[in-house]
Amino acid sequence: MNPRFQRLMQAAACLFLAASPLAVSPLAAQASTVILVRHGEKVDESSDPDLSEAGKARAQALRRVLADFPVQRVFVTNYKRTQQTAAPTAEAARVAPSIIPARGGAPIFADSIRNAPAGSAVLVVGHSNTLSAIIEALGGPKIGDLCDKEYATLLIVELRAGQPARLIRASYGTPDAAEAMSCQPMK
Repeated sequence: MNPRFQRLMQAAACLFLAASPLAVSPLAAQASTVILVRHGEKVDESSDPDLSEAGKARAQALRRVLADFPVQRVFVTNYKRTQQTAAPTAEAARVAPSIIPARGGAPIFADSIRNAPAGSAVLVVGHSNTLSAIIEALGGPKIGDLCDKEYATLLIVELRAGQPARLIRASYGTPDAAEAMSCQPMK
């Protein structure tokens, strides 16, 4: 197993790994790994809110989960909540986040991820309605948008040249309430 991916999975041992249509198998040495999360909980429903205390705690949980994982690139949107969610991990990894517009940004995210060196580890912090488009733009499966109250989902996409993208779904931080998943479920 790729040591980088193995470290992520060890760090995620405390996470609940949901059923995935893809099984985990050894990764090629040049596989790139993309970790995608939605921003943490926000203080209100304004157009560009800050993270709430729960959101700040989730950002710290993300940093802890990825502490032993060599994040080399961080991509966020132009909204404060994504930047604030990524900040602790980016600071720990000594990586300056790149800002990509949320609206229509999926192809830009995908191109930026593909332009990272082979074997890169990338963190993407997006929104409930942007992560699925980014995964599809990377060649991954259609998963649908996350539910409005779904914050704990962590999506891992493995990219290997000449092979389909592979998706693993996990969770991190404080678990979402059961009713958070009552909207259209991810496929």
